[in-house]
Amino acid sequence: MVSKFTPEPTDATCVATIRTLAADVVGKANSGHPGAPMGMAPAAHVLFTRFFNASPASSKWFNRDRFVLSNGCALQYILLHLLGYKLSMDDLKAFRQIDSLTPGHPEANHTDGIEVTTGPLGQGFANGVGLAIAQTHLGAVYNRENFDLINNYTYVFTGDGCLMEGVSSEAASLAGHLKLGNLIVIYDDNHISIDGDTAVAFTENVEQRFLAYGWQVLHVDDGDNDLAAIYNAIATAREEKGKPTIICLRTTIGYGSKQQGTHGVHGSPLKADDIQALKSKCGFPSDQSFYVPKETYATYRAVALRGAQLEVAWESLFAKYANVYPKEHAELARRIAGKLPDGWEQRLPTYKPTDPAQASRKLSEITLSALYPALPELLGGSADLTGSNLTRVKGSVDFQPPDTGLGDYAGRYIRYGVREHGMGAIANGLSAYGAIIPYVGTFLNFVSYAAGAVRLSALSKHQLIWVATHDSIGLGEDGPTHQPIETAAHLRAIPNLDFWRPADGNETSAAYLVAIKSKATPSVISLSRQNLPNLEGSTIERAARGGYVLYDVEGEDLTIVSSGSEVAIALEAASKLKAEGVKVRIVSLPCWSVFDKQDKKYKMSVLRSGAPILSLEALSTLGWQKYSHEQYGLEGWGASGPYQKVYEKFGITGTNIAAVSKRVIAFYKQKGGEVISPLVRAL
Repeated sequence: MVSKFTPEPTDATCVATIRTLAADVVGKANSGHPGAPMGMAPAAHVLFTRFFNASPASSKWFNRDRFVLSNGCALQYILLHLLGYKLSMDDLKAFRQIDSLTPGHPEANHTDGIEVTTGPLGQGFANGVGLAIAQTHLGAVYNRENFDLINNYTYVFTGDGCLMEGVSSEAASLAGHLKLGNLIVIYDDNHISIDGDTAVAFTENVEQRFLAYGWQVLHVDDGDNDLAAIYNAIATAREEKGKPTIICLRTTIGYGSKQQGTHGVHGSPLKADDIQALKSKCGFPSDQSFYVPKETYATYRAVALRGAQLEVAWESLFAKYANVYPKEHAELARRIAGKLPDGWEQRLPTYKPTDPAQASRKLSEITLSALYPALPELLGGSADLTGSNLTRVKGSVDFQPPDTGLGDYAGRYIRYGVREHGMGAIANGLSAYGAIIPYVGTFLNFVSYAAGAVRLSALSKHQLIWVATHDSIGLGEDGPTHQPIETAAHLRAIPNLDFWRPADGNETSAAYLVAIKSKATPSVISLSRQNLPNLEGSTIERAARGGYVLYDVEGEDLTIVSSGSEVAIALEAASKLKAEGVKVRIVSLPCWSVFDKQDKKYKMSVLRSGAPILSLEALSTLGWQKYSHEQYGLEGWGASGPYQKVYEKFGITGTNIAAVSKRVIAFYKQKGGEVISPLVRAL
């Protein structure tokens, strides 16, 4: 039964505080979005004072409600400050300034209380779906009768721009299928985007769209003033356990300003006289900036105190849980702390050169199967390519609503459907929740579809593993549309992202070793469709350094540096040249970013001076100039045909690479002088 809204004398003052602070924060920065926080102030106030459970003094309390401001702006910073998170008034005054805690849009792992990075529209909406999945899954795994440990809600504020972005459609569709009753989205229906009235581009029936997705749709006609209606809508949403809810909240952007209801207040500061007039309307001193009445602080401090008490009660319940369910308690406590179980690395498969050749996507499956029982935090899925990505461990259960007969919420495998971008953004939410290491699967080429989410993984320091199969022209017959010529260069360019391209079984295990240990770095593990031999000289320990000498000789004429499926081709070329008396070293470089973190002495020992270095990869050569003097790869698109024929077409064979190597050696001998490693310049 929906509880009744009880108005408080301070409600109007608190709403006015949020509105005037939004104007001041953006005005001082002379940059930002004042309109949305002014329009959403009533909804924010009702949500945080009447419903939201969090402990600002302990912002990582595990069972806190999660809040996502998908249409990212100054609103969240204002709320965090009022609630007593580690965000001072001086921080608000430093909005959008260098090295501040209040950057232009909220960033996870940068500002206390921010759960996910938002600003690129639609991402936060999809992150919210991930947060809701995480709670649903962990609750199903660990909750017991009388121990409802994990039962928080995820609240998302979203806007017209977010709903226009395709990533929100993907995420909303999946959320409806999964019946995520713990997800409540409040849609700021103000009919304004940067281009003006949304009538110019966005006239769809949002209610019918979300009803079709399987959501509950509620309405508040006067989001500017009707606090009781806002309260009743949220209370009704919380009672719906079998569907996510979207509340269509009709608001006036920039409410209270002279430009209210226009796109002029969307992304530009209010003029000084407008701010003064706004404050006068609110009964605040028009000549004071960043004014917060004592009663506003008192109201929000009471909310923080309530949250602290809830945390204490939860900790007490968790302690009692330990007495009744000691095994589950120990495991959940470990996962919440972000610690890995002792000895999990011992499960990583190792390989000898005599072991049969296998596709690295199959080697990935073997690794996941070995780790799965030891790491319950691994929660996987694929974008409708399970049989190709080999991401589903045998015997695992799908994450599905229990009433569908397709699985249950304790299941550890998510069927994302053909939704790569949504999958990536949802997985960011899974990672942000905590106690979960998400992995997702698709073809490497289609990681490009999720580029926005991948970029935010790296920026936000979310641990996430992409199992990216069919990684080159080696996928063969599907042809140029599916062959990711440029994708590796793009992913290698992203800061704080480890892009792995393992050459054999030991290197595949090494990629997983580093990815699972990297708590603040996402990883993309690029895997072959075709079989790869296990290599003499490869070990997990050596490959885990990102690059190493696979085959060494003294007084070399050439070093070939390569990755993935081309390493074996480089070895074949070296073998042919050895028969002719030509000395060639082979370096495997499965992960540039990990190799770059090694000490200077080690890196120089791997890619040393004294002889030319030739890179080899069946992808674009862009970036290899950092490690090699000459590069061999693809200068354009691939081709459709059996993969062996495609490799032959582009000259990536042992015989041709041997011939290319001789030309490189001859060129540098004729050139004369000392050959200095490219790393000398980089270092």
